Amino acid sequence: MRPEWSKNPAVVALGGGHGLSATLSALRLMSDRLTAVVTVADDGGSSGRLRDELSVLPPGDLRMALAALCDDSEWGRTWSAMLQHRFRSDGGLDNHAVGNLLIVALWELLGDPVAGLDWVGKLLGARGRVLPMASVPLVVEADVRREPHEPAPGRSAVETVVGQSRVAVTDGRIEQLRLVPSDPPASPEAVEAVLEADWVVLGPGSWYSSVLVHLLVPELAQALHETTARRCVTLNLSADGGETAGLTAVDHLEALHKHAPGLRIDAVVADPSAVEDVSDLHDAAGRMGAKLLMRQVRRGDGTARHDALRLAAAYRDVFEDVFGDV
Repeated sequence: MRPEWSKNPAVVALGGGHGLSATLSALRLMSDRLTAVVTVADDGGSSGRLRDELSVLPPGDLRMALAALCDDSEWGRTWSAMLQHRFRSDGGLDNHAVGNLLIVALWELLGDPVAGLDWVGKLLGARGRVLPMASVPLVVEADVRREPHEPAPGRSAVETVVGQSRVAVTDGRIEQLRLVPSDPPASPEAVEAVLEADWVVLGPGSWYSSVLVHLLVPELAQALHETTARRCVTLNLSADGGETAGLTAVDHLEALHKHAPGLRIDAVVADPSAVEDVSDLHDAAGRMGAKLLMRQVRRGDGTARHDALRLAAAYRDVFEDVFGDV
């Protein structure tokens, strides 16, 4: 017999950027009990400028999550486009996203980042809530191995790359990830959402700089271990460049296990076109306690982007069919 929550599950999605937007665009088609827990380590572009100038959380990934949760109506589509609109000028407003400015203005007025995000959500009619993963802006650091290239004379084969924007485009193999500060305060609302969820979804997205960073916030990591929610990992469609260049689907799971060795995963969703060896991935998922669900979730145009309807159907299979008898 299927659990009652399977019809409208409480789902927490962890990540940032385009990957989290893809997850939310799919999940909003099957539930209105959604919470996005978003990385706050961005240090580039409009977000980085506002973070440095005003000493606030970087708003960009939070903005993208809110835009993804906008209702599919004229109202929702208009506000989503407004949030994402960027100014183009020769002055100080160049490349600033309107949504970033709106969010930061509400933070200054209310003095509470969570309250500000909730007010933006009300304005948009968002189908869910958006929360920062931590209460302070964070810095991502990664130990990166430059092999097989020989290091320059006097330089180690392993270098430390600092900053989310730099980690995301690094051309080496990431061996270890850290946050500065190392023990940041988690958003209490984010911890509560994880503990009360039916499902927690990690990925897709920039694997190290947007997904795995959530596992490095101690209070949030503890909640992920203690929650009675089931945990689903959504794998990326491509590893062609940047921080995951050359990594296989199995490598992605092994990196997750390395940074959260005791975390049980219940399901892994992967597209056949992005899997080198299904048998190896099945075994890797099994070692983490997970069932592997192979589904075509890529858009039909050939781009490395998830299709919202296909991904929603995959999540429905995971939430209802695969575990419907628990």
